[in-house]
Amino acid sequence: MPDFKEKNMPARPSLAKQNLGGPDRQEAKAFFWEVIKVVAICLAIIIPVRYYLFQPFFVKGASMEPSFNDGDYVLIDELSYNFRDPQRGEVIIFRSPQDHSQFFIKRVIGLPGEQIEIKNNKVAVFNEENEEFVLDESAYLSQTQTLGNLRVQLEQDEYFVLGDNRLHSSDSRLWGGVKRKLITGRVFLRAWPLDKIAKFEQIEYSLTQ
Repeated sequence: MPDFKEKNMPARPSLAKQNLGGPDRQEAKAFFWEVIKVVAICLAIIIPVRYYLFQPFFVKGASMEPSFNDGDYVLIDELSYNFRDPQRGEVIIFRSPQDHSQFFIKRVIGLPGEQIEIKNNKVAVFNEENEEFVLDESAYLSQTQTLGNLRVQLEQDEYFVLGDNRLHSSDSRLWGGVKRKLITGRVFLRAWPLDKIAKFEQIEYSLTQ
């Protein structure tokens, strides 16, 4: 019978080699670059917002109780004060007048050019016409004791600030007015804890003579 011999045939490429550069690899590469683009876009949005618009802070201490407690996570609006000045009643973050490396959280009570008097547990504001107005702070104070006996004349770039917890707060009663340039921004949102999330609007004061 004839002797059949296998002819020399070119070797078939393995399945692994056939897939190299195939559709699966191309899809994986496309997905990878999509992820890179999404991350880059997110960073381009988040970084400017984080450093120039809204900055987060953790509250430390009890000086703003009951409005803010130790450990609260708040967001600071850093943009608004580029277009307007701080208003009475707003809660602000600022650098300590005594140590610029530290940040404080307090409430704006007195505006530039005003005189602030603390006497008999009351806070009074004297305008440029020397008219006296007593602040009604019942909207945010759980107790109305504001210890001190002083009268402060604010410069045209100074703000008088107080903690809401008047019995346990280091504020303008101790170190005077806060310069405008030291103010970082206003607190507009408490983001933590979740059960206390709240947006903070400007206080409308009732002034009595």
